[in-house]
Amino acid sequence: MTIALSTDGLAKSFGSLAVTRQVSINVPQGGRFALIGPNGAGKTTLINLMTGLLKPDGGRILLGGEDITAAPAAARVKRGLVRTFQINTLFLNLTPLEAVTLAVCERRGIAGHAWRTVGAHRDAVDEAFAILTSLRLGHDCLRLTRELAYGQQRLLEIALALATKPRVLLLDEPAAGVPRDESAELFSAIAALPSDVTVLFIEHDMNLVFRFASRIIVLVAGGVLTEGTPQEIGADPRVREVYLGNRGHLPATGSVGGGHAHG
Repeated sequence: MTIALSTDGLAKSFGSLAVTRQVSINVPQGGRFALIGPNGAGKTTLINLMTGLLKPDGGRILLGGEDITAAPAAARVKRGLVRTFQINTLFLNLTPLEAVTLAVCERRGIAGHAWRTVGAHRDAVDEAFAILTSLRLGHDCLRLTRELAYGQQRLLEIALALATKPRVLLLDEPAAGVPRDESAELFSAIAALPSDVTVLFIEHDMNLVFRFASRIIVLVAGGVLTEGTPQEIGADPRVREVYLGNRGHLPATGSVGGGHAHG
């Protein structure tokens, strides 16, 4: 099994508050892993450490076996570690095709002069359209981004990430703010991403987690409580105890492990 992303004894404190406690995880290539836990468990902090927005106080981060602990955030993106955020940051006055084409040109190092001559970079436009089509945005690629439904805007954010050709894609609550009837469609598109793209996502909707994750990592108070398949996590009394006060119940184990998951 090829490990795409791993942490070894990762630790982070803010003053006397330990927010990441000796976290060691291994996410295999092509895996669809969910990172769950109650509010304040340290999920986003862990993502920020992996992507270089925060510096750890101890431990290591490895991308494809290469130690990237000291690498700047931009260098991690170039090496294939890409993320989205809880709140989208899009160019609302561009069309999805324009935005993703610019991202493709940026990856190719031609963004500086591509804007005025984007028609001259037909292959970049074609690549952008293929990405948008794979995420079910092809029919809306010429609309202004501000006119898209919020769920479509979240998909566009993923399309922009895919334009960088990531090896590992980190999604921080991709369904946040998305109406429930759109969130399953959004996750279906995520599940259908190329199998060589590794996905680690944070999500509060347990039904989505249990349907689309191949494995689930449970964080509590900054440390890993347990890790397992959706069936194993759903049956774990410690996990149920953590969530009873916040969610009421976890999905029944008989309904977990949707057919879209990879691992």
